[in-house]
Formats: sequence, structure tokens, C-alpha cells
Amino acid sequence: MASTILLLLTFFVGAIGAIILLYRQMNFWSRRGIPHLKPLPIIGNNLSMFFGRTSITEFVTNIYDSFPDAKYFGIMGFQTPVAVLRDPELIKETCVKNFDYFLNHQSFLTEEMDPLFGKNVFSLKGDRWKVMRNTLSPCFTGAKMKFMFEIIAKCSRDFVQYFINHPDEATSIDTKDAFTRYTNDVIATAAFGISVNSMKDRENEFYLRGKDATSFRGIWRMLKFFGFLACPKIMKLIGVTFFSRATYRFFAAVIHDAVKTREENNIIRPDMLQLLIEAKVKDNRVEMSIDDITAQAFIFFFAGFDPSSTLMCFVAHELAVNPEIQEKLRNEVDILTKHESSDISYETLSQMKYMDMVISEALRKYPPTAATDRECVKKFTLPKPTPDSVEYTAEPKTVIWIPIYALHHDPKYFPDPEKFDPERFSDENKSKINPYTYVPFGIGPRKCIGNRFILLETKILFVHILQHFILEKCEKTRHPVEFEKIINVAIKGGSWVKFTKRNS
Repeated sequence: MASTILLLLTFFVGAIGAIILLYRQMNFWSRRGIPHLKPLPIIGNNLSMFFGRTSITEFVTNIYDSFPDAKYFGIMGFQTPVAVLRDPELIKETCVKNFDYFLNHQSFLTEEMDPLFGKNVFSLKGDRWKVMRNTLSPCFTGAKMKFMFEIIAKCSRDFVQYFINHPDEATSIDTKDAFTRYTNDVIATAAFGISVNSMKDRENEFYLRGKDATSFRGIWRMLKFFGFLACPKIMKLIGVTFFSRATYRFFAAVIHDAVKTREENNIIRPDMLQLLIEAKVKDNRVEMSIDDITAQAFIFFFAGFDPSSTLMCFVAHELAVNPEIQEKLRNEVDILTKHESSDISYETLSQMKYMDMVISEALRKYPPTAATDRECVKKFTLPKPTPDSVEYTAEPKTVIWIPIYALHHDPKYFPDPEKFDPERFSDENKSKINPYTYVPFGIGPRKCIGNRFILLETKILFVHILQHFILEKCEKTRHPVEFEKIINVAIKGGSWVKFTKRNS
């Protein structure tokens, strides 16, 4: 009898505690007098995304448009309070000027839960992030980009040559599949020192594992993602990992074998993996563990595999549906490469201003990441979001959110935002753009470390494509594009174009 009463009492106290917690979460913003979207219990403001009702771009835009006159407003990301920043100056204040207050990304995976994801430079926090960022930064200097230029150029030449040799396949190309194979080969070679040709060897394990790791399609993948966001401790308790164990074993084996081969044979390659092998923590002189090396190499692969190919898809799509823009870009390519003795050089590529404009506009209209975040690490007071509200003091573990896609599509900053207009980024016009409204690779010290690499592999690929082909619409081309109702930016029905061989 006593044990039954104790059990009931424990259940009662637990239920009361849960109700109080839910009440505090649901009324977090109203109690602080901040404009906000009313959340649902547990799920917060994520209902439409959780059940696949909207695409990530719609989700971000709908939230952003909820309070057009506020500098920021509140939502609930499951149990976490999130301040959505709309004001460019406030974005600058939090992410640049006061970066030390918003040092980290919100992380739903710890190193113990998933070492492949939890130990990478994106997920690391505080001093550990600073050490890793400083270690990786030399991989992406101009000198390193110039060195890797020929490696990337060979991959792009191989890609174009495949379609020259297979004209029947060029009449209707699923560019997401094709460009993902290209980015796979580039990263395998430039980061891992492994030669792959995924257009010829279509089922190579490097490509298949990368495709599996970066896919968010399917009910299980979506549930797992939101499970880590909503209740990471439970996910850890039941032993779920973010990536499949087979994927982890594959990449761990690749890195282990590469490190072992280089050390045993005294092989030195000026690439990312070599820098990681040689890295030391300066203060304690502690060698970076093999898990650390594996995690950094993998996040480079993860980030380059999908977002890079997504950018390429949108560039190809817009060139196909805007032939006048394509022709202007092709003329620039032809003029600047006509005196090249062999292949295009790094210096020549750097002179292509219109290429820069086209890719910059693609990144504006279709940023690979729809939003980014920062986690507060020490108290910081934000100004009043509206004249008739009050200031908000962000506490540690709360989050601010930068709605990249919505900022890029706000007509206040980019008139006629749905129009693909590279002239926005001409020498005459780009100075008029507020730099805190155009942030395709993020902002501040936690800006994407590999953005120069992504731009380089994209530019050189399109130089080679335009030298040999005209990009045209095919029967499967959809314009304007629709986005899939998943958590990353993807085209519904795929991105399809036609490569027509040039006569000259």
C-alpha cells in the first residue's frame, strides 16, 4: 500500500512539474513582453516543418513576415527560446561586434552522442572551436586554393568530357545527381587524397555513403532529426546516432587508412588531411585524436557534398531559363580564355567579374542554408524590438536566429527579389547592398570556413561547361522552381536541364 502511494505521489509530482515546465515554455515570450508567435506544447513553433507541410524556405519566410515592423521577435524551437532577428544592424551587433556573447551554434549532438558530428568544427563550442577553427583556416587561404586549382580543374574536365562522350545522356540531365557526383570527386581528391570518377563509377562507395549521410528524405530521417532537436537525452539513452553506423565506419576506415599510409610512407600532401595530421593544441602540445581528424574531414565532405551541388543546380537552372544571361557569361568565358595556351588558369578565373555576379545572385536567390543560428553564452541585452515593448535579456543557452532566405527575399533590401538579376552585384551596384542582408555563407567569425572552396569549384565547373555546351530547358525543367518540403533546400521534382553541344 505504501509503495503504491509513493508511486502515485511520484507520478503526481512529476506531472505537476511537467505542466509547470510546459507552461513556462509556452509563456516564455509573453511573460517578457516580446512580440512572438504562440507556440504549441513541446513542439513549439515547428508544427509545419515537423509534419512536412512546408518547405524550409516557406517556413523561414512565413515566420519572418509575421512581424514586419519588429527588429526581432520570439519563437520556440521545441523547448528552446529563439529570438528571430530581422534588423541588419542587430545582426551585426550580435554576430560580429559582440560575437563573444554569441560564440556557438546551437548543438543538438554532443561528442559522446555522435563523435562524427559532435566533434566537427561546426558543432564544437568555446575554446575547442577556436583551436579547431585556427587549425583549419590555413586549408582555405588563397595560396591553398591556388594549389588545389588543378585538382579541381581535372575533376571538372572529367565531368564535361563524360557528357561529350555520352551525348544521349546530355539531352535530359538530373543536375542534382550529376553535380553531386562532381562535388564528391572534388572533395575525395582535394581533402582525402582519393581519386574517384563518380560519373563513370556510378556506384562507388564514397559517393553512396555521402549520398546517404546528406539525405533528409524519408519519415525516419525526419523523425530522427527532430528527435535530436526535441529530446537529445532520450535519443542518447536509446543509442540512436545521427548518421548510420555503417557510414561512420566507412569514413573512419578511410581516414584511418589514409593517415596510416601517409605516416608509414612519409607521404606529405598540402591538403586538409595533412594539416589535421600535423595539428597540435598549442598550449598543451596534445596531438589531435584520430576521431578529431575523422570528424573534421567528414564535415568538410558533408558541407561540400550537398550545399555545393545545390548551388550548382540553381546556377544551371537560371542559365537555362535566362539565355541572355547565359550568353553574356559565355562571352566573358570565351574572351578571357581564348589566349590560354592549354587550360584556364587560376589568374584568368579570378578576372571573371560576370561569373562572380551570376554566382552571387544565385546565392542570394537560393542560399544553400535557409537560416543560421547562434547560441548565447553569457547574458546579453537586446534593444526593444518595437517602440511599445521592452528590452530582452538573452540568457545562456537561449538562441538567436538569422533568417537568411527571408532577408535575401525582402524587397526592402532586394527589389523584385524573385527576379534573377546578376546586375545587383555589379561594381556599380554591389556597394549599395547592406552586407548584413546578404549572408549566404553565414556571418562573422563562424561564417562558413569553406566558402572560397565552394566558389572555386563552382566557377571552374561552369567555365568548362560553357566552353563546350549551351544549357537549355528540357521537358522536365520546372520554372519557377518549387522546393521540397524537407529541412534542407532542394528542388521538388529535381533540377533538370539539357546540355547542347556548341558548334564552335
